[in-house]
Amino acid sequence: MSIIRTINVLIKLLPSIFALRRDRKKWIHHEGNEIDLEQFRKNARKVLDTFISLGPVYIKLGQWLSSRADILPQPYLEELAKLQDSVPAAPFDQVKPIIEKDLGPIDEKFDEIDPNCISGASLGQVYRGSISGQQIAIKVKRPGIEKVVARDLKVLKKILPLALRFVDPNLRYSAKAMLSQFIETIYEEMDYTIESENLKKIKSDMGNTNKVVVPSVFDDFSSKNVLTMEYLPGIKVTNVQALDEKGIDREQLVIDVHKVFFTMLLKHSIFHADPHPGNISVTDDGKLILYDYGMVGRINDETRFKLIRLYLALVEKNPPRVVNAMNDLGMLTPGYNRTVIEKGIELSIRAMHGNKPDEMEVQSLMELANQTMSKFPFILPKNLALYMRMASIIEGIYKTHDVDFKFVKVLKNILEEENLITRAYVEELKISFDIFAKSIDTVLRIGPDMKKLMDEIQIHMKKRKPVVLISGSIFASALFIGSTFLYQSNDLLGLVGMITSGLIMVASSLFRKY
Repeated sequence: MSIIRTINVLIKLLPSIFALRRDRKKWIHHEGNEIDLEQFRKNARKVLDTFISLGPVYIKLGQWLSSRADILPQPYLEELAKLQDSVPAAPFDQVKPIIEKDLGPIDEKFDEIDPNCISGASLGQVYRGSISGQQIAIKVKRPGIEKVVARDLKVLKKILPLALRFVDPNLRYSAKAMLSQFIETIYEEMDYTIESENLKKIKSDMGNTNKVVVPSVFDDFSSKNVLTMEYLPGIKVTNVQALDEKGIDREQLVIDVHKVFFTMLLKHSIFHADPHPGNISVTDDGKLILYDYGMVGRINDETRFKLIRLYLALVEKNPPRVVNAMNDLGMLTPGYNRTVIEKGIELSIRAMHGNKPDEMEVQSLMELANQTMSKFPFILPKNLALYMRMASIIEGIYKTHDVDFKFVKVLKNILEEENLITRAYVEELKISFDIFAKSIDTVLRIGPDMKKLMDEIQIHMKKRKPVVLISGSIFASALFIGSTFLYQSNDLLGLVGMITSGLIMVASSLFRKY
């Protein structure tokens, strides 16, 4: 069965792989006005349809790829972002045994459960019910999904080495890391005890804001395969007509969506990484309701401040600092060409048509990320890939509402309100001082060699021997030392090297008269 499945998947995927190979090559090597975007979108829609036809694992894979600007051209990202997790539900007769095996007889545990599914996803499905008169939502793992996932992941592992023979080296590097990250994430999503902890953590973190509502968990009615939560109905975040009928301020709604999700990202240790429209509703008074906490990202303080430094460098149009931040975040492949990447980022920033930094919109920033990641050897560590997914889906919500919205202004407000800009600059200074300290250490370590060199010069002076060659070697050493410091620091810290070089040059010029 596995062999037949492998052949079937390979036959369906190969056309998409070849199309991506052609499109990616065009996207990397040609300017935007030379690319047939409609043909790109047509090819991307075929990829989307292929993933849907192949079932749950490939739907999840398509969702994952929709954030991978280091793998796919922008038109592919836009099409795959439409791939919401919607799959026909399995009959309740197949779901009931899963609930009763984990929790006991339904008639004893619940007042009732409506057998009609209200949401069918690739890994689970949701039903309405009640406990002691309180309305609940019951999420149950799809029957037999573990076997389906195990089979298709095994198939993917077989297919990937063959598929990678037809793609460029940079994509090859990113794809291998991506599959490993994807496998880890899909297994986490199938464990509802993990999702329960994710939900509780985010509910606690966001407890002080009045912009978002997070459902409560019923622990005594939940397990690895069943998650019972408070039922919270609302208006779908992209239902423009219904929102207008309720008098919801959609411009403020878009701002609130960004504030909620970027506050999670930049302030807390965990963020919701799957904010597609099916997972966000709006209450009658304009608050956001968040569902589905299976896909989350976790970022520690160190990574968070590196990300803030990256944002600040982009806003301030500083390519060297952008590259420094990307390198610190682990976004660059080993042996990358710094000069080429800096130049590419500089050109991408210039392409923003002279917009002032505080008026850069979401699209400009996402296009910058996509262009640089497509053209150079970039990689995305797992949680940064989830961050990109979150950011790109939110951008789609903004585009749906088509309101006056400036992403960078909202971002700056978040950073200022949470006092993160100051802390980010403090981190920048710490890094600079670390480089400075290493430079001083290098100077001190070469001290004994310098003393030995000066002693030799004095011996030659006493013997009245020519020192032209010695002066030449000192000059070369000065250039080497100075350039080394300048390369390491790329800013005023190079003064350390230049001071050392200057002292040597002065000594050299003084000795020439002998």
